[in-house]
Amino acid sequence: MTLTELKYIVAVAREKHFGRAAEACYVSQPTLSVAIKKLEEELDVKIFERSAGEVSVTSLGEEIVRQAQSVLEQANEIKEIAKRGKDPLSGVLTLGVIYTIGPYLLPDLVRNSINMTPQMPLMLQENFTVKLLEMLRTGEIDCAIMAEPFPDTGLALAPLYDEPFMAAVPSTHPLAQKKSLSTTDLKNETMLLLGAGHCFRDHVLEVCPEFARYASNSEGIRRTFEGSSLETIKYMVAAGMGVTLVPRLSVPEDALAPIERRRRADEPHIRYLPIHEEDGIAPPTRRVVLAWRRSFTRYEAIAALRNAVYACPLPGVQRLSQ
Repeated sequence: MTLTELKYIVAVAREKHFGRAAEACYVSQPTLSVAIKKLEEELDVKIFERSAGEVSVTSLGEEIVRQAQSVLEQANEIKEIAKRGKDPLSGVLTLGVIYTIGPYLLPDLVRNSINMTPQMPLMLQENFTVKLLEMLRTGEIDCAIMAEPFPDTGLALAPLYDEPFMAAVPSTHPLAQKKSLSTTDLKNETMLLLGAGHCFRDHVLEVCPEFARYASNSEGIRRTFEGSSLETIKYMVAAGMGVTLVPRLSVPEDALAPIERRRRADEPHIRYLPIHEEDGIAPPTRRVVLAWRRSFTRYEAIAALRNAVYACPLPGVQRLSQ
């Protein structure tokens, strides 16, 4: 039994697919499959049930996977102990970021990190919140930038900023003539949503709960459409297919300038509007935090990364206390 084999079974349990697990572990699928079969033979138990296009964990396999995660965490702690006597700012820091933050924060963050701590290169991993949480637990990444809420996993958290949502509507839509909108203004519109797995989709459905029932049944085809990324959804808005909510950092500054000063060709077709308070309820926002394992001992590296985030422009968001 090796740590590599344990890593493989944790990956398969997470992905529910041998091919995707192999990609996540940077090995070929045959290599991963052979290693897992060898481990199952060594333990004389079946960890996974295999069927056409689907992989499930057996009841005994679930216990083994949980223990494997614990072993991987402890093995990672040994590495952290070894690093205590070294420069905590020296060496790669592996950072996970959710899809709806990465494209808008990382360009400035990476630039700041290079300028402020060139000896600490960032290795980046974009993924869904649930997968980043598992990767944190198993030590595959050192820290992650995510949006609350997410399950309490005993991680250390540092708040970074509160980010308001903005409405994106076609420039030809009647709502585009307003200076700001309420969530009530959106109730009768076709709402464009991110696909399942994106936490921002859940945030939007919390703000506009009336769309939750449409997003989960056939009737929803008439009231909601789904896209794979925020940028794809913006193009759908520009094409007049509906409206959506987007986080403030995803809004290009040019798009908020007078139309004659905008440089991006697609932005004249989209109007971004703030959401105002309604019936005493504050406009919707999301809190973005930095999370890391409490056993992670490179505290200076975490502090340096936070400083690099705070040095980003972050237009329109509320920075939180350092």
